[in-house]
Amino acid sequence: MDGEKTDVTVGILGFHDSRETKAISNAIRELGHTPIWLHEDVVGIDVSPDGVMLEPDVDVVVNRLLLSKSRMPLEDLSIASCYAAVRPVLNDPRNVLFAVHKQATAASLAAEGVPVPRAYLSTSEAKLNETRPEFGHPVVYKTAVGTNGGGTWLIDDDRQLSGIVDDKRTFLQSYLEIEKRHRDLRVYVVGDEIIGAMYRYAPEGDWRTNVALGGDVEDATDDLTPEAADAALGATRALGLDYAGVDLIEGDDGWVVLEVNPTAGFRGLYRATGRSPAVYIAKLAIERVGGFVDESLVERLQYVLDGRPPEDAPSKLKGDKTPVVGYTERVVVTGASDSKTVLAHLDTGSKTTSIDPEVAVEIGAEPPALVAGEDVAPRVAIVVELGGLRHTVTATLDDDTEADAPVRIGRDVLRNYYIDVHRPLQDVASV
Repeated sequence: MDGEKTDVTVGILGFHDSRETKAISNAIRELGHTPIWLHEDVVGIDVSPDGVMLEPDVDVVVNRLLLSKSRMPLEDLSIASCYAAVRPVLNDPRNVLFAVHKQATAASLAAEGVPVPRAYLSTSEAKLNETRPEFGHPVVYKTAVGTNGGGTWLIDDDRQLSGIVDDKRTFLQSYLEIEKRHRDLRVYVVGDEIIGAMYRYAPEGDWRTNVALGGDVEDATDDLTPEAADAALGATRALGLDYAGVDLIEGDDGWVVLEVNPTAGFRGLYRATGRSPAVYIAKLAIERVGGFVDESLVERLQYVLDGRPPEDAPSKLKGDKTPVVGYTERVVVTGASDSKTVLAHLDTGSKTTSIDPEVAVEIGAEPPALVAGEDVAPRVAIVVELGGLRHTVTATLDDDTEADAPVRIGRDVLRNYYIDVHRPLQDVASV
């Protein structure tokens, strides 16, 4: 312990409510150091001829900004850059900038020799469609920025594709056929260590494996091949990240990296493996500035995911933070080519959201590829924006929706809201 700091102040920079942010904060405290949640109620940055002063001051910062979900990603990134100018930041915002853009990620990895599938982005919509036949059928069609499976479609026809969806550029990616149930591999890396790995299986009737969409998980840590491990570690190093969730898929020529997420959630990993990256991220931050960490505590805390709000949580988390919605609301639905504002009825008796087929066609929603032998109603991948929150869901096509309300919101979305059946529509702000 000689020369090592016994009380490091670690700032966790995050403007959203997430269990991961809370878990990292709680792990820092359990390790005997001081966490400070750098949320919107507290951040102050004073720049003067004398230098930069931080309010509150911290020794090191853990960057947990979700830029892909932010309404002001450039401003959030700039705030993180202010911290990086004077303090060590895990993950450095300059590296996160590459990681949140999927095509920039692919370019960075390919340049470093990390295996990736073919992907094509063009600022010209005409060139995008001219190149489309080279990818065959089906082709993966994505927005360059997205999370939780949002902005991702499997296209199996020759429709004209839009170069921009939901104000985000799009690109094409080769589809790697999997004979078994759709699955990929998520490997969580902290520093130069693999904390755990899990297989993620697509929910029934879908091909996307995101846990946020209802996918199943299975521990893959002991099944991890040297090839997959090297690809995950190489991808994290190539992007200069301190920690990341690396998504891989196995093709005919071996494992390739699909995406690298610098703010990956780890509830699914904890469910699959029983291990949490939170304490390892906390340890890395503390040691980055010469702090002491008791390894026996790390060994114990790796099996804990403490998502309780810390004492310095934002004020909005200390009260009732659940958004209130009425029986009928205005929503924005987004498909592969367009967005549309419509009225929606809330249906607590329905497990899933449904949408009128004509509206689905208007927004370019593509039915997900079905697993052979399944007998399920046709469904489409859409993004629903309700009350300022965005949700990626697989919605059922339903001809029985009402003409004036072509969307019915099910429990797949409503679990995030409090429903006031007496709330009139005119009280709802336009979206």
